[in-house]
Amino acid sequence: MSTPTTLPKEFQDQQESIRIMGFWVFLATDVALFGCLFSVYAVFRSRVALGPTPHQIFSLGPVLLETLILLTSSFTISLSLFAARRDRLKPALYCLILTLLLGASFVTLEIREFSHDVMAGHTWHQSAFLSAFFTLVGTHGSHVTFGVVWAIMLSMQLALRGLTVINRRKLYTFALYWHFLDIVWIFLFSIVYLTGIA
Repeated sequence: MSTPTTLPKEFQDQQESIRIMGFWVFLATDVALFGCLFSVYAVFRSRVALGPTPHQIFSLGPVLLETLILLTSSFTISLSLFAARRDRLKPALYCLILTLLLGASFVTLEIREFSHDVMAGHTWHQSAFLSAFFTLVGTHGSHVTFGVVWAIMLSMQLALRGLTVINRRKLYTFALYWHFLDIVWIFLFSIVYLTGIA
């Protein structure tokens, strides 16, 4: 008597729900991480030593562009998820690819910003403010970079295997992660850049 090679759909759905719950726990740890980094920045942002103040190095134009790009990418990943829930593979895949391209553009702009600061001599060891700034913004940037790599791998899986139960869960968890990064960036934009420029 042969045994079934695939698990029942109900069992698969239960397993995927457990994995989604686990991902929520991961996001909770990331909330704690960024909460600590924001607290450190709040304490150190006025401790500039002999280095520049936030007002001297922050420029609103590039930061507004980064914000626009990231918020647009939040919209495109929502469109991808919307299409996936309606079994429309191509729109889901195209919107995911657009999301990763926007994410890569954001990371490129952030690297340019950091490079400009370093070329001007404003490095992380110049003051407590710059250490906290580079750590906080750099941690967010590294998360976005990881998200771009994740989106590339997920795009390949969708292209090869389609909208399977597992791929739907992966797309959902990726969307959660990406929206979380957008929320963190809104706090970064408001607390770090707007207060620093004002």
